[in-house]
Amino acid sequence: MSLDLWLAVLVIFISAVFAITGKYGKKRFIHYAFKPLTMILIISLAWERVTAWPSVYGYLILSGLCVSLFGDIFLMLPPRYFRPGLLAFLAAQVLYIIAFSRDLQTPSVLPLFIILAYGAAVYLFLFGSLGKYRWPVLVYILAISAMAWLAFNRHQALLEMESLLAMVGAGLFLFSDTLNAVNRFKKPFKAAQALILGTYFAAQLLFALSV
Repeated sequence: MSLDLWLAVLVIFISAVFAITGKYGKKRFIHYAFKPLTMILIISLAWERVTAWPSVYGYLILSGLCVSLFGDIFLMLPPRYFRPGLLAFLAAQVLYIIAFSRDLQTPSVLPLFIILAYGAAVYLFLFGSLGKYRWPVLVYILAISAMAWLAFNRHQALLEMESLLAMVGAGLFLFSDTLNAVNRFKKPFKAAQALILGTYFAAQLLFALSV
């Protein structure tokens, strides 16, 4: 990577650290300021790369990042905004699915079964605690599972550094949302926000770098 890119990644990393540590502080304004700022910085990085190397894939990833920003904002608001936040992230997953489905001929089915088995295990673990969110969460799990599966298959087809970054990012996104669901619906734990946000920001950054 070039020096400019390293500096951009460093700035994003520092902003993410403030967003995470702010979540644990008494004054939440640091978190409220730096969580969206981190995503804005990631979006800016993706925008620079899209304008330098225009592609349908790049614009889809950029759109997914922008929609994710809206999801982040909704999730920082009171609990009644959780459903709009979930819908925003579902829309982002659809955009990522479309992006990762490009350049694919015959995707392998076996990884899909493995990912769906993982998603089913998570859903069954959470089922008793989901209440009115059982259907929305099920739909979201199916969407993010499809996203991760397509990212894996896309890398298997292209075997490029960019597709590898997207595949790793998809795995981190899946892991982040699993932790988020467990923390929200099952049993909150102290390290949750550091793990959730750390893997989430890393996933979105890798998506931006895959453009």
